[in-house]
Amino acid sequence: MKQTPVFDRLAALSDPIRARLLAALERHELSVGELHRALQLPQSTVSRHLRALADAGWVASREDGTSNRYRLAPEPDPAARKLWLAVRDEVAALAAVQRDAERVRGVLAARHTTSQKFFASSAGQWDRLRAGLFGDRVELFALLGLLDPSWTVADLGCGTGQLADAIAPFVARVIAVDESPAMLRAARARLSARGNVAVRPGTVEAPPLEPGEAHAAVLSLVLPYIADPAAALGAVRATLAPRGRALVLDLRPHDRADLREQMGHAWQGIAEAQLAAWASEAGFTSCRYVALPPQPAAKGPALFVATLH
Repeated sequence: MKQTPVFDRLAALSDPIRARLLAALERHELSVGELHRALQLPQSTVSRHLRALADAGWVASREDGTSNRYRLAPEPDPAARKLWLAVRDEVAALAAVQRDAERVRGVLAARHTTSQKFFASSAGQWDRLRAGLFGDRVELFALLGLLDPSWTVADLGCGTGQLADAIAPFVARVIAVDESPAMLRAARARLSARGNVAVRPGTVEAPPLEPGEAHAAVLSLVLPYIADPAAALGAVRATLAPRGRALVLDLRPHDRADLREQMGHAWQGIAEAQLAAWASEAGFTSCRYVALPPQPAAKGPALFVATLH
């Protein structure tokens, strides 16, 4: 007679050690070493019984660095669930299972203590350590996850496409626009693997977008080059869908007159009152202007970010 899965599951539960392992793994994900400490059994014994439980579909595992972490299979079939609940009710009162639960709590407390010791010793150098491990200001890139995934975002004055490349994974579509042929070549090379990015030649004053095509428009270090920023912002507003917004990142007022000669700036930084006036003339009803803190390694003027809607 062909053996049914229920008998395989019954066989896997026939050993008290396996029942203890399942009781420990029902609420917590633990490694072999942690189970060894909690159940006070040799690691080889723990590993052998975990293999039997895994073969019968009782436990699942995931790789975590050089070790595996085990847990009760997340969604056993209804028959297996009923079987485990019956067994659990019987073994829960066993002194060995109760001691295991106490030691599991100790293992979890030790985990927490280890992390607290690390942060206690690293607080003074955490910013430097985090930057070395994950990059400078990585949390700012994480904020892109707040963008609506259904949006189309226009990157106006996209340059080499660095910002469009960062935005693309988080939204439905990015339209990257620039008037410089050299910048467009660089942007196309960088963005060629992004299937949801369109690179278009054009200007901020006359964006190559249909009315209402974009949910948001980004102008990064663009306005100082524009002779009539109010008119340009009006053109940008026309590309936005209802309730769309424009995000402006640019220079605060500064005394670097050399930038006019070197970079062809028409405006030596933009004050809050000036931007608000341009935004109002363009038809925006709100302008929120926030001065950004200077970066230690930055050699240029201080920046601001503004949201227009």
